[in-house]
Amino acid sequence: MHVSNGIHEHMKVIANDGTLIGKVDHMDGDQIKLARSDSIDGQHHYLPLSCVASVESERVVLGVSAAEAGRLSGG
Repeated sequence: MHVSNGIHEHMKVIANDGTLIGKVDHMDGDQIKLARSDSIDGQHHYLPLSCVASVESERVVLGVSAAEAGRLSGG
């Protein structure tokens, strides 16, 4: 199964350090588009699927820290 198959709208996105990054708005190709309502700047941010470590029930767990996720998403 491709990792994106289990990712859907409103899933929590959690960094490997336990920090809540935001929620999934939707998949956009090979990137996760994060909901802008969770963003401090009110903009959509994107994370590459390559940083996803696992998809569990209602959350996406990243293989990177919150700081690295911020750099990857441009946030």
